[in-house]
Amino acid sequence: MKKISVVPVIVTAAISVAVLFGGYTIYNQVAVAAPLEDAIADVPGIVSSAKPKMSKDQVTIDVTLSQDANLREIYQSINHNGKSAIGSRELKLDVLNESNKVLDDYWYQALFEVAEAMENKAYSNIPKALEEAGHDNPAIHAETEMDDNNIYITLQTDDAVKFIVLPRTPAQMGVWENA
Repeated sequence: MKKISVVPVIVTAAISVAVLFGGYTIYNQVAVAAPLEDAIADVPGIVSSAKPKMSKDQVTIDVTLSQDANLREIYQSINHNGKSAIGSRELKLDVLNESNKVLDDYWYQALFEVAEAMENKAYSNIPKALEEAGHDNPAIHAETEMDDNNIYITLQTDDAVKFIVLPRTPAQMGVWENA
């Protein structure tokens, strides 16, 4: 029986692993990330964006938005234009705009009612909660929008903006025992 040399086996295995992972990385960059980056570049309201981070279930993109950006439209544009790259994964935008203490305090004041509305799926209570929190500071403009996946909240003053995305959980259909 012929003895197998260990060094050629290890070298062959190392080269195989390098080729597989290198090929996968190049495929991800050329066939998936590049078209998505092109789709992001065409969306109005995005000032800058980082390379998309892709996992099995999610695509995360760090973005900086202009002060007058419409977050719902940006989500929809990226989902539509980047559909081939995103596939069935969830799109998540991490908005990097700097807020200020006034907007943060406003948000924290409304947060309890907003969280309760999200928990109870009473989404129409969110604008009311933001309006009530704004009684102390009429200089803040709050805007809410919704689509099938998220609630989009924009808090804005003359010099700052805070973008918030709250994921919706759709109603679950159950099976009744007596059906």
